[in-house]
Amino acid sequence: MLSVVWTFKCFFLFQLLQDNGNFSIFCGDWSANEELLMLDGIEQYGFGSWEDISDNVQTKTPAEVMEHYELMYLIGNIGRGSLPPNFCTKVIDHTTSSDGPLSPSLTTPFTPVEMSLAEQQELGYMPYRDDFEREYDNDAETLVSNLTVDLNDEDLDTALKLSHVDMFSRKLMERERRKKIAREYGLIQAATSTGSKKVQTKRKYPKEEKDFREKIGPIAQFLLSSEQDQLFENLQREKQLRVRIKELMRYRRHGITKLEECSEFEAARHKREKRKENKKKMAVPSGKRGVKEEKVKEEKVNDVNDFQEMKYTQGFNYLSEKEKKLCKSMGMKPARYVTIKAIVIKDHLLRRQGIPTKTRYPSNLDKANRKRIITFLSNSGWISTS
Repeated sequence: MLSVVWTFKCFFLFQLLQDNGNFSIFCGDWSANEELLMLDGIEQYGFGSWEDISDNVQTKTPAEVMEHYELMYLIGNIGRGSLPPNFCTKVIDHTTSSDGPLSPSLTTPFTPVEMSLAEQQELGYMPYRDDFEREYDNDAETLVSNLTVDLNDEDLDTALKLSHVDMFSRKLMERERRKKIAREYGLIQAATSTGSKKVQTKRKYPKEEKDFREKIGPIAQFLLSSEQDQLFENLQREKQLRVRIKELMRYRRHGITKLEECSEFEAARHKREKRKENKKKMAVPSGKRGVKEEKVKEEKVNDVNDFQEMKYTQGFNYLSEKEKKLCKSMGMKPARYVTIKAIVIKDHLLRRQGIPTKTRYPSNLDKANRKRIITFLSNSGWISTS
C-alpha cells in the first residue's frame, strides 16, 4: 500500500512538472496550478477573503473561487472524507446582553458635560468621550491584556481565562456605574476647584417637608434628585386633594350640591366667625386682652423655638419630653445627661445586688444639677431612694 501511495505521489509530481500544472484535477475549467494558487491564497489570507484569494489566482473571480472551494473541498468527496459529520467548534459566544458592559448600548450618544478647558485639564476629563485619564481601577485591563485563545487549551486553562474575562467585565460594569452616578448627580462639575467655589443657594423647605425629608433619608439615597422632588410634589398634591375632598364633604353635609353655592356659604360662614370674634373682644377688658395676646404670642414663639438648639445634638433622640425640658433648664447637652444617667443607674443596680460602690460623677458637674438629676430619676422610677 505504501509503495502504491509513493508511486502515485511521484507520478503526480512528475506530471505536474512535465505539464507545468496545466492539467485538471476535479473539473476541466480549473487547472492544477490554479488549485494550488487557491489553496495558497486561503492559507495566506484566510477563509472568506475571496477577493484576495481571487487576486492570488488571477484567472478566476471571487464568486467562482468561493463556489469551486465549497463544491470540491467542503461539500465534495474531500470534505466528506476529512470533516466529521457532526462538526463542533470550541468557539463560544461571550457577548453580553443589551445592557452589559460590552453591549452596543454603551455607544449611544449622550449629552457632554459643560466644562471649561481649564476644568477639563484639571480633572483629566474628556467630556465628549466621557472618559478620564485615570479611570476607576485603572489597571483592570491587565487581566485580559496577555490572554490568548488557543483551541488546544485544556479545560482548566479555558476556565481560568474565562474567569479573567468575567472579572474584567465586572470591573467595566462598576466603572460605568460610577460614571453614570457622577454624571446624574453633577459630581464631575463639583470636583473642580471652580465648581466648589460656586455657592449654590439651598432651597428652603417648609418645616413639614423638612421633617419628612429627614425621615426618608435612608430611602432617599436610592432616588435621584429629580425623583425626590417629584415625590414631594406628589405628596403635596395628595394633601391638597385630601383637604379639598374634606371641604366638598362638608359642603355636602350642609346640603350644598353646586359649586356656585360654595362661595355664598363661605361668605356667610366668615361673617358668623367674625361676629363671634367681636363678641369675645367686647367681653374681655382691653388691658387683660393685651396681656393675654402677648402671652399667646410668647407661647407660640416658645413652641417654635423649643429644643431647636438641642435638636441636632448627639443623644437628643434618646430623651423623653420631660428629660428634654430638664436638660434645657440645666443648660446641659443630651449626650452628657445620658452619660450621667447611665452611671447613676448602673451604680444603683450594683448596690441592690449587695456590691458596695461609690458613684463617681464627672468632676465639672454642678452639685445642684446633680441633685436635680437624682431627684428626677427617683421620681420617674428609675432608681429608688431606699
